[in-house]
Amino acid sequence: MDKSMLDLYSDYLLSSFGQTPATRLSNILHGAISHDGITRFLSENIPKSKDLWQIVKRHVREIQSADGVMTVDDSIEEKPYTDENDIVCWHYDHARGCQTKGINFMTVLYSSNEVSLPVGFQIVAKTETYVDAKTKKENRRSAVSKNSYYQRLLQACIRNAIPFRYVTNDVWYGSAENMMFVRHTLKKHFVMPLKSNRKVALSKTDKRQGKYQVVDTLLLKKDNTVQEVYLEGVDFPLLLTKQVFVNGDKSTGVLYLVTSDTTLTFERITALYRTRWHVEEYHKSLKQNASLEKSPTRTVTTQTTHFFAALCAYIKLEMLKVSTHMNHSALKLNIYLQALTTAYEQLRSLQPVRFSKNVLFA
Repeated sequence: MDKSMLDLYSDYLLSSFGQTPATRLSNILHGAISHDGITRFLSENIPKSKDLWQIVKRHVREIQSADGVMTVDDSIEEKPYTDENDIVCWHYDHARGCQTKGINFMTVLYSSNEVSLPVGFQIVAKTETYVDAKTKKENRRSAVSKNSYYQRLLQACIRNAIPFRYVTNDVWYGSAENMMFVRHTLKKHFVMPLKSNRKVALSKTDKRQGKYQVVDTLLLKKDNTVQEVYLEGVDFPLLLTKQVFVNGDKSTGVLYLVTSDTTLTFERITALYRTRWHVEEYHKSLKQNASLEKSPTRTVTTQTTHFFAALCAYIKLEMLKVSTHMNHSALKLNIYLQALTTAYEQLRSLQPVRFSKNVLFA
């Protein structure tokens, strides 16, 4: 990949406030790079997760620590008006509870020393078709499960020698298989949420005898405490805790968290899980500040390259946050105000019609 073009294009994504066509970047550069040259860059090849690591590696080395946290999560880059292909298709959006058309992508986000950087990604390609038994309609599906991608992304972090102690994720990745993988294959600990209908045993004896209880029927000894439990399919004890929180609409919610690190307190478990919130901020910033959803690209290659460039733009924002002590939104607002000032001064220089001071409005 042409690194100089990637640098220019990612800067373009950060400085834009609307759609990001290649013609506009060419105009900004006063034709120094043609529209066709930018299109060739986007069409050249499909960037991989290993390419992202080459970009972000030096920044990771600056902020890494043994207590780092890896968070794996996915989101959807909405593309409602783009023709379907292997990556632009319909996906179930857990946050909305409905099908959404767009690009479903997974990221492993590394958080250390108050900095969060994407160190791996996977775009979910639905390359297979099948006929739904109920609706009789033809649908798409991926040949690889998200749990498999989850494990591949984390294995790549080990190969890249990124130091971390814990893995966090949302409830959709909280399977017994993933718990076993993190603890035994990666030799790391995790903090994961459990669905309220998951079943746990309260002792090794209960586990051997198959005596399991639904999580939300348990009466924990007291609030803000932990209890040792055993899950089916997991061969080591876990600490379980219940966190009660208040939603934005003032309703009360309950979150059941388990960890493989049996030395942790309630406060430490909940603090570690709060680290997962960085991935939500990452998704928001990608879409609002890095022009993720603003590209008119139409092919798998150009769409993937644009996505990759948006990740690089996010990395630039995160490192600017460190050097300027300004958050992403403040940085973007500062860029916007500078652009607005330039536009205002340009308009004034054109000497538009001036209105008389004694104009009266009815």
